[in-house]
Amino acid sequence: MPEAEPQFPQSMLEAVSFAARAHQGQLRKDGKTPYLSHVFRVCLVLRDLFDIHDDKALTAALLHDTIEDTTTDFDDLEENFGGEIAGWVAALSKDKRRPEPEREDAYVEQLQNAPWQVQVCKLADIYDNLSDLGSSSPEKWSRTFKNAHRYLDGLKANLAEQAREPWNLVSELLATMEAGETGRSGGA
Repeated sequence: MPEAEPQFPQSMLEAVSFAARAHQGQLRKDGKTPYLSHVFRVCLVLRDLFDIHDDKALTAALLHDTIEDTTTDFDDLEENFGGEIAGWVAALSKDKRRPEPEREDAYVEQLQNAPWQVQVCKLADIYDNLSDLGSSSPEKWSRTFKNAHRYLDGLKANLAEQAREPWNLVSELLATMEAGETGRSGGA
């Protein structure tokens, strides 16, 4: 008997299509990998590693970079996915109009005050960004580690119960990678 095909809610299928259009032509920092692969991996980390099966959270994961990294705005998401998901994606987005230090502080604060669905989406995003470092430059490793620490430390202060285990998984990955990087770079 063939295995049953997984069923995905219509909102997730629409989010895949929306994200594909929004991120069309974008590449990851390596200049080769389609950006959309990151969006899919974040959703898969959320579902398969963090064991989160909340359809709205998975939909938000697929859309998590649309406001920050495309021409999509809150109204576009609200019209297509409703106010709750649009609000979650907005909470996952940095306000690029602000200067860098102020922007990061405001972003950490909005993550701290966000619903658990937003917090676990951000944790999945951090997890994927760490997992995707590969042969990146030492500067990229350093910047990614710094950001991961900033977000993990900020989230720890006001972590929702549903986000505790994912937070632990991301923290363990970060510690393991830092230990490996320290050994690889001779303690630098």
